[in-house]
Amino acid sequence: MSNSHLFLKSGFPRAPLQNGLGRYVCQLQRITLKFCKNNGSSKGMRDFIENHLVDFAKENPGIVVYVKPRRHRTPVLVGEYLNGDREWLSCRNSTQEDITKWVDLLRTQNGSSSSLRLRKMWHTDVPSIQGPWTPFLLRSPETHGQEYPSVEASKPLDAPQTATEKLIELFRQQKQLGDEDVLSQKRAE
Repeated sequence: MSNSHLFLKSGFPRAPLQNGLGRYVCQLQRITLKFCKNNGSSKGMRDFIENHLVDFAKENPGIVVYVKPRRHRTPVLVGEYLNGDREWLSCRNSTQEDITKWVDLLRTQNGSSSSLRLRKMWHTDVPSIQGPWTPFLLRSPETHGQEYPSVEASKPLDAPQTATEKLIELFRQQKQLGDEDVLSQKRAE
């Protein structure tokens, strides 16, 4: 078993500044492509710069793109994010398609969240002061003293009235009206 998780930063899953609730703000601020003009390990990076970099810059006007040629060095992608994080990726002997995928990955993530050990799978910035919800939260106080199993408690709270129950209720209402009419007639005599 590895102990590498002990050295990772820990935190909670989060969206920066509630990103995506209103409009989406790309978190990648700038990307730097470092490569060698002659070295064979930079061939994929050079192909990406020649064929796809202008299109990427046009599609993502909010991302600043720097191209930095360096002599006798391996190709590197460096992404800098709005929260100050920096992602550094080595692209040694990568193809043009691989570099396209890495650039797209840097564009869509929000910093070094991939290297973050999650303490919990959920988190809220505003916890409830009322406490956790339970199934008995909105029940009437009379139900707390009931003995179970109970026929009355087993009925659903929001079940619609059946046609038979409606007819029985109408019959009782008519019977009560008839009894009241008979009583009022007796009183009148």
